[in-house]
Amino acid sequence: MRVLGIDPGSAITGYGVVDGSGGSFLHIASGTINAGKLAPGPDRLKKIHDQLLAVIDNYNPAAISLERNFVGENVQSAFRLGEARAIVMLAAADRGLAFFEYPPNQVKLAVAAFGHADKAQVKFMVRRALGLDESLALADDAADALALAMCHLGTTRMSTIERLAPKPRRKIPGWGSRR
Repeated sequence: MRVLGIDPGSAITGYGVVDGSGGSFLHIASGTINAGKLAPGPDRLKKIHDQLLAVIDNYNPAAISLERNFVGENVQSAFRLGEARAIVMLAAADRGLAFFEYPPNQVKLAVAAFGHADKAQVKFMVRRALGLDESLALADDAADALALAMCHLGTTRMSTIERLAPKPRRKIPGWGSRR
């Protein structure tokens, strides 16, 4: 399964494309969409939308994985982030892609085995899991996007294992006990 992870931002949006099979991951592509801090809001959003559609068309993912909203102290930043997230959702709808959201702690737990891992730990584990050479430049936004794709692939794999695992037999009182 091929998943496109997106780390949305109003100025810089990270993306990462990962193939997953049997618990292993393959890095397909990653990068950033730089919409420009000084461009007017609608122009930035259009640029994100257009370039995101180009990434989708180029790599043909089966699903998009996006970080669930995290609201900090700055309300204006939260609004801008919400706009960028909406553009990602619109791009997914435009191309008829399955869309999934994960909270930041779940992504960190899935990739770094610690729900409160910092950016450096997440980036290190993404590089390690994908076999990326240290010499390859990897922006923080792209690393976060790759982590989102990996989180979805891992979560999907675990839910499949749980669904296919044999169900425990229910014990019936009085049956099978020795007297």
